[in-house]
Amino acid sequence: MLQALPPLNIPTYGIVSLGGVTVGLSLFAWDFTRWWTSHKKRFAPKALAALAPQILCLAYGALLILSAGGIIGASADWSLWGTNQVGDVVLIYGLGAPTPAVTRSTHLALTPGGHAAVIIITVVIIAVCSKRGFRWDFVRQILAGVSLGLASSIAGFIGFAVAPTVSWVGDYVAGLL
Repeated sequence: MLQALPPLNIPTYGIVSLGGVTVGLSLFAWDFTRWWTSHKKRFAPKALAALAPQILCLAYGALLILSAGGIIGASADWSLWGTNQVGDVVLIYGLGAPTPAVTRSTHLALTPGGHAAVIIITVVIIAVCSKRGFRWDFVRQILAGVSLGLASSIAGFIGFAVAPTVSWVGDYVAGLL
């Protein structure tokens, strides 16, 4: 008989500092600026198609930080911790500025269907990268999404907008609704 495995309980970090938001916005600004300067007709379908993978990776990163835990959730937490540390060091030692916590007061959570959708999206991203090679622009935007997904400001809107939608779609597809 097959026996169910116990859940893997890895504690989550779940706090974003001003330094982490600064790193997330900087990573997004890097790729957005490069896109902006390389497309003369910015609202043409071809130019928008070049921007779409960046926006999707940003949304995926925000979903990762909203994951409940496990290996993927822990890797997102470690990434958030790293971006917080890098941003805090730059703000404190570079400018002498404080770095308060800017985490959203109400924590969003993905539903079981939303978690299933995150796994499917992870498989799709791995498939794209295995076909086209390693993409640093994907990594930068996923890290930006992880850094911005819990922010309480407009920077955190991506997590607030994407999480309920992905949870609803995941629950609908899995038949949980």
